[in-house]
Amino acid sequence: MSDPTRPIGPKIVAVANQKGGVGKTTTSINLAAALAEQGRKVLLVDLDPQGNASTGLGIEVDDRILTAYELLLEDVDLNEAVLSTAVENLFIIPATVDLSSADLELISNEKRSFLLHDALRQVQMDPFGFDYVLIDCPPSLNLLTVNAMIAAHSVLVPLQSEFFALEGLSQLMLTIREVRQSGNKDLRIEGVVLTMYDQRNNLSLQVEQDARDNLGELVFKTVIPRNVRVSEAPSFAMPVLSYDPASRGAKAYRDLAVEFIRNNARQKVEA
Repeated sequence: MSDPTRPIGPKIVAVANQKGGVGKTTTSINLAAALAEQGRKVLLVDLDPQGNASTGLGIEVDDRILTAYELLLEDVDLNEAVLSTAVENLFIIPATVDLSSADLELISNEKRSFLLHDALRQVQMDPFGFDYVLIDCPPSLNLLTVNAMIAAHSVLVPLQSEFFALEGLSQLMLTIREVRQSGNKDLRIEGVVLTMYDQRNNLSLQVEQDARDNLGELVFKTVIPRNVRVSEAPSFAMPVLSYDPASRGAKAYRDLAVEFIRNNARQKVEA
C-alpha cells in the first residue's frame, strides 16, 4: 500500500502518444539510457503489451517472471518486479503479452485507474533511490495509459515529423485534461520531442515550425534525427548509446537528456 505521508520520490514521466510508430518506445529506452549515463538512477516501466522496451534492453522473455501485469493486478512487491539491465543505473519493470488482457481485468476493480500510482509509491521504492521513472505507454488511450498518467507527474510526447502530426495530439491533450479533472490535477506536459526528423526534408522543417508556433516552449529544442543506428539498435537488444555511442542518434538523445535535466532543475527552482 502507498503511504501519502512519505516524502516525494522520483520524478515520474509517462511517455505517451496514442499513434503508433512515432518513436515512443525508442525515446523511452534511449532517454532512460542517456539519463543513466548522466549519473541519474532510472527505472523504466514497460507498460506496453508488445514488450518492446523490455526486448530493446535485452530482457529475455524467460526472465520476465514478474512483470507490470503482476505489479498492477496481483499486488506483488515492486522490488520483486524490478530487474537490472546491462546499462549502469538503468532498471526496468518488464512487460509481456499478458498485459493485453489487463484492460478487461481492470474494469471490475474500483481502484482500476490508480493501481500503478499506488504501486510506484510503495515503500519498497525508497531503497532504490531512483531519480526518474519513465513509463513506456501502449500506443492507445486505454486504461493502461490512464494508469500511467495518474501515476505520473508529467507526460512526454514523442511527435513524428510527418504530415498531420499535430492533428493527432488533440485527442491526447483531451485525455490529459480529463485525467487532470478526474484523478491527477497536477499532471503537466513535460514536453513534446520531435522524432524521425530529417532536416533535408521540407516536411520535417514545416512540422517543426508548426509545432513551435502552436506549442511554443513545450517543444524541446533537441530534435531526434532519422538515423539508421537508432533503428538498428533494438535488434541488438541495446540502446543506441551502447550500440553506436558516436552516432547522430546517440548524440541527440544525450542532448535531450541534458535538456530534460536542465528543465527539471529550473522547475524545482521556480517551485
